[in-house]
Amino acid sequence: MIYKKDANFPYPILTNTSNSYDSSNFILDIDLHENTKGYKFEINCDIDSDFISNLLRKNAAKLVLVIQSKDNKFFEINLGQKYIDIPKSRISLSKRTVLQLLIQSKEKINFEQNLDLNSFYNEFKNEIVVPKNSILGFSNVVTFDGSQSKPLDLFEKKVDSSLKSDIKIELNSETIIINYKNEELQFNDSHISGTLNNPYIYMGLQKAIFKFIHTNSEDGEVVYLDDIDVPEEGLDLKLYNLMKAKAIKDVSMENMDEVIHLISDRVIEKYTAAVRGLYK
Repeated sequence: MIYKKDANFPYPILTNTSNSYDSSNFILDIDLHENTKGYKFEINCDIDSDFISNLLRKNAAKLVLVIQSKDNKFFEINLGQKYIDIPKSRISLSKRTVLQLLIQSKEKINFEQNLDLNSFYNEFKNEIVVPKNSILGFSNVVTFDGSQSKPLDLFEKKVDSSLKSDIKIELNSETIIINYKNEELQFNDSHISGTLNNPYIYMGLQKAIFKFIHTNSEDGEVVYLDDIDVPEEGLDLKLYNLMKAKAIKDVSMENMDEVIHLISDRVIEKYTAAVRGLYK
């Protein structure tokens, strides 16, 4: 099953919102690639707890990828595994698909040596024993809408010679469109053209997040991601998934640049490094 909100367990659970662990990050980030035969899910998983990570390394616990579409599918993966290929005959993404990582015990687990727990448990953690097949933690939820015509693309690039400006950023229901007055502005003759376009990527994300805040907040100022319904529109859904994957709790005009830094894989840093490299 998918755990979308904190559930009550009779023992400590590792989640991104847990108070049981001093450092409770269990972050899942997934990219998806499709071909004619199947889907490739690229997995990036961050687990802060050394105790839990050691259980996984010792094979005392396992990671289970849950994919919820028309029904629930469960796929066991290894710690550090970067991708999983799933044939289309085994799964359908025609409807909204939700993904989550679970940590499940493979044997009886004693929490006496769990040094990652909150100090509240110090006096009695030696008494905490969970049986085999128990849930030890669950990650954030990643949502993918398979009905979108552009389910993976966040940006589009177009050339429009009629523009009255050199660059124009537009938003449609699914993507951020960067319009260029001419192709020279795209640096297509450079081997680092993609990186040199990063400032426009940043501009596009600013515009898209501003719209996200306006659409999804009650006051037009801040969006608390745990308190809103999963967005229906494709572009907002992609931004929502990116932010949830980075364990971002809220987005506002005040923290917009910090949010972009977290979800954009250091676009400005990479741009700066590329430009400096041209002068060496």
